[in-house]
Amino acid sequence: MNKRKNIVLVFLAVILLGACTKDFKELNTDPNSSEKALPEYLMARAIVETVKNNMTRSRGLTNELMQVTVNTLVETDRIFRYDIANSVSEAPWNGWYLQLTNFKDMYDSADKGYVADPKKANAFKGISLIMQTWVYSMITDTYGDIPYFNSNKAGVDGTYTPAFDTQKSIYLDFFDKLDSANVMLAAASNIPVTSDPVYKGNIANWRKFGNSLYLRLLLRASQKEETSAFVLDKIQKILDSEKSNYPIISNNEESAVLRWTGVAPYASPFVTLTDAQWKQQKAGKVFVDSLLFKEDPCIDLWLVKSNGEYEGIESGYTIGQTPEGRSTMNPILKSSPLMGNILNYGEVQLMQAEIGLRELIPTNASSVKNYYDSGVLARVTWWGKSSVEASTYLSNQRVVWNNNLSYEAKLEKVIYQKFLATIFTDIQNWAEYRRTGYPVMPKGNGLMNDKIMPTRLYYPSSVQAANPQNYANAIAKQGPDLLTTLIWWENHTF
Repeated sequence: MNKRKNIVLVFLAVILLGACTKDFKELNTDPNSSEKALPEYLMARAIVETVKNNMTRSRGLTNELMQVTVNTLVETDRIFRYDIANSVSEAPWNGWYLQLTNFKDMYDSADKGYVADPKKANAFKGISLIMQTWVYSMITDTYGDIPYFNSNKAGVDGTYTPAFDTQKSIYLDFFDKLDSANVMLAAASNIPVTSDPVYKGNIANWRKFGNSLYLRLLLRASQKEETSAFVLDKIQKILDSEKSNYPIISNNEESAVLRWTGVAPYASPFVTLTDAQWKQQKAGKVFVDSLLFKEDPCIDLWLVKSNGEYEGIESGYTIGQTPEGRSTMNPILKSSPLMGNILNYGEVQLMQAEIGLRELIPTNASSVKNYYDSGVLARVTWWGKSSVEASTYLSNQRVVWNNNLSYEAKLEKVIYQKFLATIFTDIQNWAEYRRTGYPVMPKGNGLMNDKIMPTRLYYPSSVQAANPQNYANAIAKQGPDLLTTLIWWENHTF
């Protein structure tokens, strides 16, 4: 028993304690103090490592589930076939929790590091709360109930086996954290440019990102009756009655994105992939066909032609009937600065279009159209296309907003455009599909999991072994540790 306990403690210590990288040491080492003396020594590293982790999840998990890509390298354990092994759960869980330690240390060290400068301390504390919420939201939206209130405390109070908290209680605390961050950043000063790879020290933009993240999470909780009163009231305050106190992202330049420069440590994790590794993922047929059907101007930025045309392969094909490889993702994406997206202006506008369409706050039909148009234009121009190309696309009869369409048809339009606005962004498209059922995707004959889109991932086997009692308590409350068990904000499977 003692041997097993020692193994568990060593494992958890590795997971919960951050590690420095050579590049960040060279950039950030202060010869006169400890690396943890100031939060700026933790911030850039934690952001970069989290975004890298997210990009790997987007490419290997989200894009495969959402039929953006189809990995045809081997025939078994294929995510696009909903054949997801428990081992898939390990890397995202470990990567996210590892960086949470750094983000929490940012908060704890802010007051100590800036005793004489409370405005700067507020800046780092506010950013820490936003980034904690962002990372925890990806964890809980992937697994459901998770260790939250007492996680990452092994080095603080010796809590090696934290309890799993319900997703509802976690979301309610998200809202508290983001409200606190908004207040802190309103009374904060800018921070050193070198510590901030996202906004170069601009605290006003961090505040806008935090409130935009608030909207994203409010929408996730908006269909739960037990939280609807709070959600509707808060959305109304952010977008209407108290909007001056809740600034949100208002143009493409304010988007939260880690723009890769190509210079270490700010180099995309994809640049090390060989051409063969990159091309093993083929473009999905439904993704390619929808871009062609709507004449999307971004198609050449995202895909390369095969034999002179864009052509995808069907996802979920029957085992043993591997289709011929066709179009692949454009290799320019390997180093694209925009692949480090966290939350952009296009998504914010389309969130407001959905909010208006669903009448979560009073909104007239023309405002819904304006938010939709603005979101589409923002997405297309954000990827580098001209405003003329964006306007031409938006005037296409298959894209243009039509108030005479049914509610569901209009909702599908909004969510499809949000799908494109958040393309290549961590788990967002998978989460949005589980929430809305859009965009509609065909079900291939080779799909497993009863042809049900996975609603979550399994808890990692290492967590089951290291924290067995709390794991058992979690599945007793949430439901079996299966790919079809609904997490709190999901109402049904698709």
